[in-house]
Amino acid sequence: MILLGEILAFSLIAFWLLLFAVQWAAQAIGAWLGRRHVARGAAPAEGVGLVVSGMLGLLAFVLALTLSFATTRFEERREGTLMEANALGTAWLRAKAIGHPRGDELAKMFKEYTKLRADFITAPADREVVRAINDQTSALQNRIWEHVTVIVREKPDPISSSLMAATNEVFDRSTAERLAFGQGMPPQMVWLLMSIAVLSIGALGYQLGLRGLSLPVLSLLLIGMWTSVMVVILDLSAPRIGSIRSSATVYYWTLDSFAPNPPPARR
Repeated sequence: MILLGEILAFSLIAFWLLLFAVQWAAQAIGAWLGRRHVARGAAPAEGVGLVVSGMLGLLAFVLALTLSFATTRFEERREGTLMEANALGTAWLRAKAIGHPRGDELAKMFKEYTKLRADFITAPADREVVRAINDQTSALQNRIWEHVTVIVREKPDPISSSLMAATNEVFDRSTAERLAFGQGMPPQMVWLLMSIAVLSIGALGYQLGLRGLSLPVLSLLLIGMWTSVMVVILDLSAPRIGSIRSSATVYYWTLDSFAPNPPPARR
């Protein structure tokens, strides 16, 4: 699974070609076995078409299942960025309005925190880079909470309580987003998908070999379609590799709103 992830991170085209080549080889081997069966003078096995249809149907079901899973995970990550950015905006506004000497310093920390969260979203698939960002996030959370604690103790009123609640919401959203980015598609589902695809294409080739058919153009088209769908599924499920990535734009919008005189909205 690690090797497949490295290939996918290196190039989507290379990953697509690898999957395509494996399936094409399976189809060719299946066709060769089918022709060999006929060449021996044996009658074509009965029920092959029924079995192949069932395998292709199962492949279509697994593709739909994994596509739904990958899409759900992608939407969770994207929605998580919006909710975290909104929570950061709310916390910054309450820090500016708290009327405490530490309020401005706290607002600066929330601004720094927002930049750090944008870096987390756009970080590459490098464990050391992600770990460093998480360590900086934890350290900054401790500094922010120290300021919030002092404010609440020195000024125990509903406004400081709302600031504490907003800060806690920011930290909760950050944890949820970290979890969402740490969970991709389970390796078992990936191997199940690819195994069923290879076996189904091989069985289809065997059926064509029994009937003495080649159909190279249609076979290439079918394998290309299956491969493209699988690559899109894996791309959607991978949070830090591939071309379908979560955007940090919403964090940059939030940073723009922190400016003293935010630029006018573009039409």
